[in-house]
Amino acid sequence: MGLFDFLKSKSKEIKLEKLDLSWMQGDMHSHLIPGIDDGSKTLEESIEMISRIQNYGIKKIVTTPHIMSEFYKNTPEIILGGLEKVKQGLQIASIDIEISAAAEYYLDEFFLEKVRNGDKLLTVHKNHVLVETGFVSKPLMLVEIFFELEMNGYKPVLAHPERYQYLAQDKKLLHELLDRDIFFQMNLLSLTGFYSRHIQTFAELLVREGKIKYLGTDTHNHRYLDALENLPESKYYDKIREIPLFNTHL
Repeated sequence: MGLFDFLKSKSKEIKLEKLDLSWMQGDMHSHLIPGIDDGSKTLEESIEMISRIQNYGIKKIVTTPHIMSEFYKNTPEIILGGLEKVKQGLQIASIDIEISAAAEYYLDEFFLEKVRNGDKLLTVHKNHVLVETGFVSKPLMLVEIFFELEMNGYKPVLAHPERYQYLAQDKKLLHELLDRDIFFQMNLLSLTGFYSRHIQTFAELLVREGKIKYLGTDTHNHRYLDALENLPESKYYDKIREIPLFNTHL
């Protein structure tokens, strides 16, 4: 075997390293209830993706459909009803994994009204509420909504902050949120370059500075999981396994 062949074979060995997420134990960000948002389209697809996630070593899934006033008008009843259908499908498929549901709430005036009215929110863990914003511009009521959540006994968990352009560009706001002890949840795919190199760079910065409290797959379809299997090639694959995550308490 020549040197080129040897290096080529070693490269294949590295790429074939199996994705192991057993250290994470729980995945708290995904879209696995079929037909209610931009995630899974069918029950069959949901079961297939859950089986793949389980094969990565995940023991518990908290799936988090979008709740967005203009696009995905989900309610706790819709989400929990869909969860029961998924559980029935898993039982029929003889897949034994713990699964529950929360939501990924979009921060807008309608959500603020829910909070102020005392509406019961779906949580990923205890009082932890997963929330998201648009990717480009900072919501005018961002800090106000976080304050209202806290006043109503909830702990905000900001979904995939590494994907927010306004946050990457506004270090003052970034540190303001961290000073308020807003929990950050990072998407594993952000470390693979799946979204963009810019997002990957910001994600790596947040890892280096120890700002991540949760990790999630944010699985929407099989394409996400195909890309996720490249995670072992990331130079941050070892670093994220050292983070003291809330995932292990789900």
